[in-house]
Amino acid sequence: MKIGVVFPQNEITADPGAVREYAQAAEEFGYTHLLAYDHVVGADTSTRPDWNGPYTHKSLFHEPLVLFGYLAGLTKKLELVTGVLILPQRQTVLVAKQAAEIDVLTGGRFRLGVGVGWNYVEYHALGMDFSNRGKRCEEQIAVLRALFTQESVTYHGHWHTIEAAGINPLPVQRPIPIWIGGGAEATLRRVATMGDGWFPNLPPDEETKAAIAKIRSYALELGRDPESIGIEGRLQYADQSPDDWVRGIKAWEALGATHVSINTMRAGLDGPSAHIEAIRRFKEAVP
Repeated sequence: MKIGVVFPQNEITADPGAVREYAQAAEEFGYTHLLAYDHVVGADTSTRPDWNGPYTHKSLFHEPLVLFGYLAGLTKKLELVTGVLILPQRQTVLVAKQAAEIDVLTGGRFRLGVGVGWNYVEYHALGMDFSNRGKRCEEQIAVLRALFTQESVTYHGHWHTIEAAGINPLPVQRPIPIWIGGGAEATLRRVATMGDGWFPNLPPDEETKAAIAKIRSYALELGRDPESIGIEGRLQYADQSPDDWVRGIKAWEALGATHVSINTMRAGLDGPSAHIEAIRRFKEAVP
């Protein structure tokens, strides 16, 4: 099982030096990948008294694809992962171009995690329809795979029309792995139908076990090998001991996870150096 880190988006600061030091430390400590969350804009809650989302306009988010372009030249082995890019609020062909570029610059060290998101304010700000995001995401994944693997693409879909056009350079990985995040029933079917892997936003418990069983069952119905679908679990650093981390790793292994990442945010850590120390401690406890 591969063990990575969740990039501490909200707590890393906007200092490029801190970003560099964190990523290079993760690589030096032996982590296999770095996973970054995605939000383009946050909602100003001063005009939304009923807002219940976890992030606002005061939550710091580095744009993951630009971030990875920066980290591509600062790392040598670390896989860079979006976990997840909110795909339906972005232009598909542009995402394909950006993803391919990251894959080229990293020598094939990129995994594209996508999801449909929850923040309608963000969709509206980007001029995208929030109501049909699930169905559009499915078509987007098909378009991405075509652009990742073909020099010239002709595609006529419900939301996409491409006439004999392609991106250049093509990625190193053809296609770039596309993983899917989310826990709704439609998402589980989407993972089984077209995902290379799944990001469950759940602990390694019975609910997650049942969801994995559903994905595997749907995959079998579709003639896919369930073992070909990866699973990336997540562990929390906050309020956990080294023994808890070890138990968490074993629990994810028992569920068949292929990857796990440790999230050090919301643990009361004071600045980037504290996050580096936290991932050092975790790696020593869970080699």
